[in-house]
Amino acid sequence: MKRSRINEIIAQSDDMMRKHGFVLPPFAYWTPENFKSYKDAAKNVIDARCGWDITDYGDGNFDKMGLFLFTLRNGRLADLQRGGGMCYAEKLLISKQDQLSPMHTHVIKAEDIINRGGATLVVELYGSDRDGNFDETAGGTVFCDGLEHPFAAGEKLRLAPGESVTLMPGDWHAFWGDGGDVLIGEVSTVNDDETDNIFREPIGRFANINEDVAPKHLLVSDYRTWLA
Repeated sequence: MKRSRINEIIAQSDDMMRKHGFVLPPFAYWTPENFKSYKDAAKNVIDARCGWDITDYGDGNFDKMGLFLFTLRNGRLADLQRGGGMCYAEKLLISKQDQLSPMHTHVIKAEDIINRGGATLVVELYGSDRDGNFDETAGGTVFCDGLEHPFAAGEKLRLAPGESVTLMPGDWHAFWGDGGDVLIGEVSTVNDDETDNIFREPIGRFANINEDVAPKHLLVSDYRTWLA
């Protein structure tokens, strides 16, 4: 993805979030220079990989297959492993109309996917085989707004604003906006986007960036190189 396109997506996404009453924390608006000067004080933000996250999954066509995310807070795997402490994470996502977030599951993370506003969010569901692999014939059970919902393989949930689904490890899912763009909330256990996204197809989690202009704000995938 071109950095100029990423800068545009950040501005457009910030505008949509504000229209729905969500204001991001101050570090969201730091310039790269700000981030460098604050990097010691912001060690928790950097280590937890909080911040802007824009991906085309390496496909090169963001509008067709991609996702905007902002990680607001993220816990510590060590706390989760010992069963106490900061074991949670929270994100805001934007799924554009007909923009696919491809079929995947998680090994550790359980998550609530919440339609926070906009159009209808479609979530396509499959179950796993005995080894946790994608099974095109398997259904399962999820919870929609706290109510048990058995699903058949390939079922497409339609979530209106305010509605949600709880997904557990092994629940394979893909999603997209239907009828317009959707602002999504994600509340989950500790999140590790580098290792805990298991895609059905062999694709990448992060975008390859063409630095045609300077970044307006850093992405979480920039931290290692820009803040070293």
